[in-house]
Amino acid sequence: MKPHVYDHFRLAPEQLRLRCDPDRDLSFLQTTRDAPPLTGVIGQDRAERAMKFGLSMEAPGYHLFVVGVPGTGKNTYVQSMTNRIAAGQPVPDDWCYIHNFHEPDQPIAAALPAGRGRAFQSDVKELIADLRRTIPAAFAGSDYDQQKEIITREAQQQMDETFELLREEAKKVDYELYRAPGKIMFKPQKDGEDLTTEAFSRLPLKEQHRYQETGRRLEKLLADLLSRGHQLEKGMQEKAQAMEQQITRQAAMTLVNRLRERYEDLTVVRGWLDALLDDVTEHHQWFMEKEHGTEQPALPWLPPTDGEEVFQRYLVHLFINNEHRQGAPVVFESFLNYYSLFGKIEYRSQMMEMSTHFTMARPGALHRANGGYLILQARDVLTEPYVWLTLKRALRYQSAVLENIGEQYRYVPMASMRMQPIPLNVKVIMIGTPLMYQLLSTDEDFVKLFKVKVDFDIEMDRNPDNLRKYASFVQSLCQNDHLLPFSRDGMGQVVEYGSRLAGHQNKLSTRFSEVSEIVYEAHALAAGESAHCVESAHVQAAIDERKYRNSRIEDKVQELILQNKLLIDTEGQVTGQINGLSVIQLGSQLFGQPARITAVTYMGRGGVINIERETDMSGQIHSKGVLTMAGYLGATFAQKFPLSLTAQITFEQNYGGIDGDSASCAELFAILSSLADLPIYQGIAVTGSVNQLGDVQPIGGVTEKVEGFYDICAAGGLSGEQGVIVPVQNVDQLMLRDDIVTAVEKNQFHLYAIRRIEEGIEILTGRPAGASDENGNFPDGSVYGLVMAKLERFRDQSRQASPMVK
Repeated sequence: MKPHVYDHFRLAPEQLRLRCDPDRDLSFLQTTRDAPPLTGVIGQDRAERAMKFGLSMEAPGYHLFVVGVPGTGKNTYVQSMTNRIAAGQPVPDDWCYIHNFHEPDQPIAAALPAGRGRAFQSDVKELIADLRRTIPAAFAGSDYDQQKEIITREAQQQMDETFELLREEAKKVDYELYRAPGKIMFKPQKDGEDLTTEAFSRLPLKEQHRYQETGRRLEKLLADLLSRGHQLEKGMQEKAQAMEQQITRQAAMTLVNRLRERYEDLTVVRGWLDALLDDVTEHHQWFMEKEHGTEQPALPWLPPTDGEEVFQRYLVHLFINNEHRQGAPVVFESFLNYYSLFGKIEYRSQMMEMSTHFTMARPGALHRANGGYLILQARDVLTEPYVWLTLKRALRYQSAVLENIGEQYRYVPMASMRMQPIPLNVKVIMIGTPLMYQLLSTDEDFVKLFKVKVDFDIEMDRNPDNLRKYASFVQSLCQNDHLLPFSRDGMGQVVEYGSRLAGHQNKLSTRFSEVSEIVYEAHALAAGESAHCVESAHVQAAIDERKYRNSRIEDKVQELILQNKLLIDTEGQVTGQINGLSVIQLGSQLFGQPARITAVTYMGRGGVINIERETDMSGQIHSKGVLTMAGYLGATFAQKFPLSLTAQITFEQNYGGIDGDSASCAELFAILSSLADLPIYQGIAVTGSVNQLGDVQPIGGVTEKVEGFYDICAAGGLSGEQGVIVPVQNVDQLMLRDDIVTAVEKNQFHLYAIRRIEEGIEILTGRPAGASDENGNFPDGSVYGLVMAKLERFRDQSRQASPMVK
């Protein structure tokens, strides 16, 4: 039995694919070489406006999050747009780290106009070299030696005079003062001769006591003398040091002041040079140690390893150098981790100890982008440890802190430097997928910091202006990568492929990465044939080859169907059985697959039972579709009496679960067929969802679903009676292959577009659905009349089986 043919539901061949007429739509070119130059991004007006707004906003918190699926060109656009804006902006300051003479473990961050950082570093290095020559030279003159000798001689003379007085005092009481290397002593005498121990013991006790008492008094005088001597020595050293510091300051002041005048406009530098002069004066011996061989002192926070180490405190560490930059910086950090973004402080191992200093601080992308723009991939920011938390903190407080990862999480604090934070003035642009944006939107800090959403669309209108832009895009690829130009026909085929990617006849895909792949592959095929340009056949061959490379699983599924391992009928009639259509996505490959849906109905009060739901193999959307379908059954057939019905539906040979409501129409048709005892023609597959009022609703993947069922039918031989029912709203989304369009032209395959459930059941059964009259009765012999008749029988039989039921 053939299906009843309703011509007004059938789609004409020209409705199945919107062809690009090259002579009409692409008349402005012979080849893509004639296409106008490509400027900006294509088909992203909303994103462009948001991008310009975000980049122009200077208020805090207006960082940008660029949203889009992969392949829409958002990365390229963001970089090019940001570079163009940044080129017209001022170059930011250089940043140097210098020693903090008051807090040695907290180096100072100093900002200098771009280019002056390198000069400052060089000037200070030259200053220290000059001081190391000038200061020793100032001490080499005869005046310094004479003054130091006078100070020493005066002190020595005072000590000698004091010792002489003490000797005279000792002689008066029969003692002699002896001075020997390393010691001073008194010896008792009698008659001008030293008393030996034996002689002393023979003296009368009274005299011995006198000597002892006198000796103790002399020892006390000697101690007082030595104390005065130490004071004299200390005073001498202080005078000598004061004189040396005066000489050092006089020698250094001229050099430091000369440099100070050069940086008169920079308060931080002036203050630091003043502190440097004081420090050089205080540590003048460092500049003399090579000359005099004095012992090298250690820095407060870094043990020196050689003679040059002590002078590292005077070095200028050029942390950020914008000397050769034109405009504001644009930093795209492609290999993101904590240290590459926030910088680090390096350590060196020496004698089993770890040491560091401010010249070992290394900047991160955040520091390099300061004063400009920082572009980050959201995936990297969210997956790298500590990056997202630290980035939020830096943007919230507008401060770039240089700190090694995990310093704040150590159980035992480790001695290290605390680099002065650098004020942060940067515009951060994060690029991510819609899912990442939704996840981050639950973060309060994200909402406050990234207030500008730059949303990239995956499609654009297929109009003359965008066709020109599409041609310009292809031409830019050909020009940049030295590809063959595309002919007018070849470009037309690319346009149709763009509509197929977009899934709409009146749209073009903006997933340009996939379009560019076809461009490259078509060029390779044309070049292999030594063609002068890429023709339509080359583009189609590239599309076919691409499908073949990725269709192994699809071919295996079709093979199982043809071998009757997966049971799908494409001919004959079966009651309560229908072919639904689903879409399977494996990576980038999307293909349609038919699935047998069966329904059985019998007396009972179970209602519609979804076997997939009962076995936890049904997703929420599919379960909702089944319940919606049950609502339509109740609204249509239970107005006069309750339904005494149990209907079980299932996807046969479904072992992986199912979701989506695009099979709800097919499930409803299977139930109606079972209730009416009317067979459904198996050569027609169905896709579409239904609402409770019986309206057929559009679904996704309509092109792939039709092609999947056609391939099964074609593999078994087209009968001329096979086809697919689709929602009428999906007609403008059809971009079917040429072989399917040809089959429809030859009446070998058919597509039907419906708006209501009643229309679909008429096509499948060959009978009118039937409309109810004012009493709720359906015409005899109609599909719904047969359904109502069976439901009435179920009611009557249920009453007979249960007399209490009315």
